[in-house]
Amino acid sequence: MNNPFMNYQLLGRSGLRVSDLCLGTMTFGEDWGWGAARDEARKIYNAYREAGGNFIDTANFYTNGTSESFLGEFAKGHRETMVLATKYSVSHPGTDPNAAGNQRKNMMQAAEGSLKRLQTDYIDENEHHNL
Repeated sequence: MNNPFMNYQLLGRSGLRVSDLCLGTMTFGEDWGWGAARDEARKIYNAYREAGGNFIDTANFYTNGTSESFLGEFAKGHRETMVLATKYSVSHPGTDPNAAGNQRKNMMQAAEGSLKRLQTDYIDENEHHNL
């Protein structure tokens, strides 16, 4: 993963060192009728890692959770070397008035779901996302 051509920066005040390039994974999965299938997404992920990338952006709602599921699978065996950032806040279909927004209940439910899909015990960054 060490690549002399990739630079790393501090992520805000977090102390985390992240690659200059962040891999956005909104297109990992085909649940929305477009995007990268598992094998293609893995190729993208592997190429990013080989280039020295360590910062991954995803969200609980990207391709209905498939993006996070793929990332959990791809990061097995080297999760500790990656910085995973996910987002929450977008409303899911249904009638639950607490299934969206930036309140604590939605954040906790979104984070719990993300942890399961990502197959990890922790998320490095979590932010709300308003659409």
